[in-house]
Amino acid sequence: MSPISIAVLAVGMSIDSLLASVGGGASLRRQCRLCDAILVGIVFAVVQMITPLLGWAAGAAASSYVASFDHWLAFGLLTLVGGRMVLLAFRAEEEGAPEASFIGTPVTLLLTAVGTSIDAMAVGVSLAFVKANIVVIVAAIGATTFLMSAGGVMMGRLIGNRFGRSAEVVGGLVLIGLGCLILREHLIG
Repeated sequence: MSPISIAVLAVGMSIDSLLASVGGGASLRRQCRLCDAILVGIVFAVVQMITPLLGWAAGAAASSYVASFDHWLAFGLLTLVGGRMVLLAFRAEEEGAPEASFIGTPVTLLLTAVGTSIDAMAVGVSLAFVKANIVVIVAAIGATTFLMSAGGVMMGRLIGNRFGRSAEVVGGLVLIGLGCLILREHLIG
């Protein structure tokens, strides 16, 4: 694969993580610190690197098995986390209400990262049949995802500061929408 092809692939695979990160940053109630953005970037990048690597390692043997359920898993995870964010946004005024953002807990952060990268496993399967250096590709995907996700959290926080609870609701709806888009792409397309 050419360097341009690798760059386009890395950006394309990072878009879901960027959108989810903007939503997570927008719904973060506490002050967003640079370390929050870096943590999200690292978690999203590592998961986004692992899933195509798993697909590549599995090769064609697992492609039909993974393809039969990956879209349902991504849809379920993103809808669950997004629905939780919307619900908690409406409970924001309650004393001791949990953080609406998926950034607030390690479990929801990991679920969101997995949900946004499940389809990357299928990309990894296809890479097994292309003459390409998987290490370079995975490194490019990881670096791009890190930068886009960390930047997305910071951008989302600026939006959240300006629009408050409505940004929290929109952040949750973005995750639900991503899940629906992934499901639609696989069912229709």
